[in-house]
Amino acid sequence: MLLCQSRLRQTVVILVVASVLLWTVLGIGPSILKQTQTKPSPKPTPTPTPLYKPKPEPRPDFTDNFPQAARAQSPSDLPEVPPWNIPPQPHLEEKTPLFIGFTRNWRLLQQVVVSYIAAGWPPEDIYVVDNSGVMHSNQHGLLTLQNPFYLDYVRLTKIFRVNVLTTPTLLTFAQLQNFFTFTAIEKGWEHYFWAHMDSPAVSDEEYEGADQGYSSLYLRAVAIMRETMRPDYGELAARWFFYDRLSLVRTKAFVDVGGWDTLVPFYKTDCDMHERLWMKGFVIEDAKAGLIYDVAAAIDDLAMFYRRKPKAASRDDEPSTPLAGSPPSPVVKPDGRNSPEYHELLRKLDEMQRAKSENKAGRNTWQSAQQGGHGEPFYRDAAGFEQGMSMTMNFGQDVFEAKWGRGECNLRVAGLTDDDAWRLLPGWEKEEMQQKARKDRAREAKERLKKEKEVEKDGSG
Repeated sequence: MLLCQSRLRQTVVILVVASVLLWTVLGIGPSILKQTQTKPSPKPTPTPTPLYKPKPEPRPDFTDNFPQAARAQSPSDLPEVPPWNIPPQPHLEEKTPLFIGFTRNWRLLQQVVVSYIAAGWPPEDIYVVDNSGVMHSNQHGLLTLQNPFYLDYVRLTKIFRVNVLTTPTLLTFAQLQNFFTFTAIEKGWEHYFWAHMDSPAVSDEEYEGADQGYSSLYLRAVAIMRETMRPDYGELAARWFFYDRLSLVRTKAFVDVGGWDTLVPFYKTDCDMHERLWMKGFVIEDAKAGLIYDVAAAIDDLAMFYRRKPKAASRDDEPSTPLAGSPPSPVVKPDGRNSPEYHELLRKLDEMQRAKSENKAGRNTWQSAQQGGHGEPFYRDAAGFEQGMSMTMNFGQDVFEAKWGRGECNLRVAGLTDDDAWRLLPGWEKEEMQQKARKDRAREAKERLKKEKEVEKDGSG
């Protein structure tokens, strides 16, 4: 028994010594011991703090550009439309709705609305589409003038007496165009007009028609619409006034081609739509009804569009029973048609149009001219919104190129038809791809010929 215990102790000692020797040879024993005894607790990782872009340079505050309308309590407080541009009463038999889409910049929107009213368009036929994406915030007066998405709902509807339609959310350009068409279908309009909010319009007061002399921009636009309704005119899709600064649209044509492609949300979507209309044989032609400008700024006092100028009061202008001690008030009279005041208005608009086209910062700087509205409903960071819009526009151009296999607009010139959409290889027009295709076709032809000969040989044998 004692002998067994002695041998067991010897065995244990031998195993311990062998283990120590093994750890020492392999170099792991001391390190494990060291790690166990001296390993420090991990240092806490600092939480990343947000790093911000530099703050944009502050922009000048917006001021309202129609002081008389800002003070107005009713439509009668506005200047009167020039007598030569007053719309017909009663209304013409034709329905002449005019859509004007809005997302940002109240000054430009107000300018284009006033310009069409002063050019003779019946206010009740004008439909401002509030596409700001703020739902009913403008209708309820919850936004302020410095907010890019602000518009004065009360002034539009109660003072200017135009209509305001509100989109349920922010729409892209293509979606907005389809909203115009959808609304026309809902209201039973076979034709409608639409205008850009940065394109004020003016009647051409030097115009003399061959049949009836002078006509306002509105009456000339109606005459062009009547022309397109003749049975011999052809399948109308649209008439363009100064490209599409103002457009006349035949509702059915836009429906027949499936509307605007909303996968191409902004740039190139007009190219896609118009090319598809032409591919289907629809007619799109230029027309002229007046003067329409493309601007990035607004006149500081829109009363200029109404063409009134103050004149000294004459005895005939004084009230029959003036208040005692009160001086006679200056009387605001209309200037004449084609007057120096009219040409000053044209000079100002032409100057703004030239400034937009020559602006090295880009044509659409007006879209990011406001930075306010923080804390108001549906607030969006102005610079971030502009960046997101730019990214969406670039994406849309990539979609157009993927759809047609080319980035250029002239699809029909390239021999394409509506059935070619989404079926073309990227870069199919490049010479190396054309050469490869020719070689592939030649090889396939040889293979077919070889198979035909083999079949013929087997048949004869």
